[in-house]
Amino acid sequence: MPAVAPSPPKVSPKSAGECRWDCLALGEVMLRFDPGEDRIRTARSFRVWEGGGEYNVARSLRRTFGWRTAIATALPRTELGALAEDLILQGGVDMSPVVWREADAIGRDSRMGLNFTERGFGVRSALGCSDRANSAASQLAPGEIDWDTLFGRDGVRWLHTGGVFTALSSSTAAITLEAVKAARRHGTRVSFDLNYRPSLWTSHGDPETLRRVNREIVSNCDVLFGDELAIAGCLGEANAPVARETPTDRRPFDHSVDQLIARYPQLSVVATTLRDPVTATRNGWGGLIREGDVRHASHYIEDLEILDRVGGGDAFAAGVVHALLSGFGAQVAVDWGTAHGALAMTTPGDTAVSSIGEIIRFLGPNAAATVR
Repeated sequence: MPAVAPSPPKVSPKSAGECRWDCLALGEVMLRFDPGEDRIRTARSFRVWEGGGEYNVARSLRRTFGWRTAIATALPRTELGALAEDLILQGGVDMSPVVWREADAIGRDSRMGLNFTERGFGVRSALGCSDRANSAASQLAPGEIDWDTLFGRDGVRWLHTGGVFTALSSSTAAITLEAVKAARRHGTRVSFDLNYRPSLWTSHGDPETLRRVNREIVSNCDVLFGDELAIAGCLGEANAPVARETPTDRRPFDHSVDQLIARYPQLSVVATTLRDPVTATRNGWGGLIREGDVRHASHYIEDLEILDRVGGGDAFAAGVVHALLSGFGAQVAVDWGTAHGALAMTTPGDTAVSSIGEIIRFLGPNAAATVR
C-alpha cells in the first residue's frame, strides 16, 4: 500500500452534553424493493423499505440503542423522495442535514436511488439489483453541507460513513474527505466501513484515484470496518492477503491489520465480521476486533439461520459504535456487534429491529427460548 501523509492524533469522545447528535451518518439512502419469496424477474408485488449502508447504522443506533442520530444525504423533491422521507422519519433519524434537490418529471437530472433485493433461499443466493445512476445522493459535492456548523455549533460525537458512498462518484468521494477532515478539526470521532462492492468498483471511472482518496479518508479515521479483501480492494493493499484455511482463520485479517496500523497509527480499532455462507439461509457468523496488537473475538456461531442477510454488517457496526460510545471495551464491542448483526439477519429489510433486551438474551444462555 502506498505511503500516506502523517495521521492526526487519536480523538477522545466528546460528551453528550456538548453535542446535538451522538452520531451523524453520511451516505446514500435508497428505496429497497423486496419481492419476498418471489424472484425479481417474476414478482407482481414488492414490499418497500429504506436502506443504505451508512444510514442503516444511524437508524440502528437510534432504534435499538436510543442514541440521537442524523443523516447527511441528498433526496429528490419527488413522490419517491417523499416516501423515503416518511420512512426515515419513522426510523427516528433527524433529517436536518439533508440536501433536497429539484427534479424533473422523469428523473433525468436527479432521482431516487432504487435497490431490488432477493433474499435467496437454500442454494439460490441472495441477489441485489441496483438502479441508482444519477441519484440525488451521488451528486453531493464539497461545499454543499456546512460541516463547521454541524460539527462546531451543533456538535456531533461520532461521524459514520463508508466506501459504498465514496464509490458512487468522484464528488461523493470528495465530500466524504471534506467531512472527515472537518470532523477531526472539531474533535468528532470518525468510523469508516470499507464495504467493498465489486459491482460499484468495476463501473467506476477512476478506481486508482478513489483508492488514493480512501487512503486519505482512513488517515482521518478512528475506527475502521472491513475484512482483508475490502482492505485490499478499497485501499490498494500491495501484498495479497493470506488465503483462509478455515472460516475462523484469523491470519489474513491480522496480516492486513498489521500493515494498516503501521501506516495509520491513529486507528484505535479495526473490526470485521467473520462469515462462512453455507447456503443463502445458513451461515457461519462471528466478529473480530483488533485494538492495537490485541485481538478480541466474539463467539463464533457455526450455523446461524438467516431470513434476510442484507444489513447484517451494518448492524454489527452499530453494535460496535454503541459500545464504544458507551465507554465499554473492545471485547464488549465485538460481542454486542456480533449479537446485533445476527439478530438483524432474522428479520426482513436492511435495518435492524432488535432491542437491547434481545441482545442481552442472545449473549446469555438459552438465547432462543420463548419469552413470555
